[in-house]
Amino acid sequence: MLGFLIGEAVRDLRRAGRVAVSAVVLITLSLAALGGFWLLSLNLERAVARWRERVRVIVYLKREPAPSEAKALVERVREVPGVAGVLYISKTDALTSLKQLLGKDASVVAQLPANPLPASLEVTPAAAAATPEGARALLERLSALPEADEVTGSVDWVERLSQWQRLLTTIGLGIGVVLAVAALLTVTTATTLILHARRQETEIMRLVGASEMTIRLPLLLQGMLQGLTGAVIALAALVATHSVVAPRLEPLVNITLDLPQLAFLSPINVLALVLAGALLGGLGGWLARAKS
Repeated sequence: MLGFLIGEAVRDLRRAGRVAVSAVVLITLSLAALGGFWLLSLNLERAVARWRERVRVIVYLKREPAPSEAKALVERVREVPGVAGVLYISKTDALTSLKQLLGKDASVVAQLPANPLPASLEVTPAAAAATPEGARALLERLSALPEADEVTGSVDWVERLSQWQRLLTTIGLGIGVVLAVAALLTVTTATTLILHARRQETEIMRLVGASEMTIRLPLLLQGMLQGLTGAVIALAALVATHSVVAPRLEPLVNITLDLPQLAFLSPINVLALVLAGALLGGLGGWLARAKS
């Protein structure tokens, strides 16, 4: 029975001819566009997550506290709402870091009459504070500390990166939806043409006692076959594009976004695209069935 239904679905696809090919092409384009923007969005999301973990707020102190005072200050700052961790950096540690940063030019520091760098606290914000609003509130709390001379740190640019990620997702969905609607209408048209071509055959099948499901199911299956074909082609195009483009972009992305690799869609994402193609084609077949 299943073989008969699949055979009928394949024969219906042949009957639809160019209209069926057009439907497959539109499904391919819609899923490829959706998958492409999804890829960009997922990698930007990874970059945002990595940079959120690296956000730091620096509290420069008015004077360098004694070791016991520094320990007490760290414990007090750790209790401030929105603080996940605190690291005390003495004047000596700050100067050592500067020498390491200067490398071969570190001899310039030796000419200084005294250490000009202040002691500081490196504060790691909690997840709730790693947003523009949360960061501003945390800066206000840290600025209120009597030992604080200046507080610096912002996550505005990380949030802007996150906004780009959301924008790309929205654009991808918009383009995918427009192309999906066009594909849906084309599948519906192809299936409707098949219904008209099978009028006499359908009447004969009804006369010999075939159920309505047996008559209609091949139409639904041929729509799903169009959708699956389009999904497979779209995924093949995405894999090929990723394998060619990703190695060329990764050095630039590593420098700008600190992403050593551009990830591909996860197995769940791939399955979602395949199911979306099958659903899109099947829905076109179902709508045509309803029109008949």
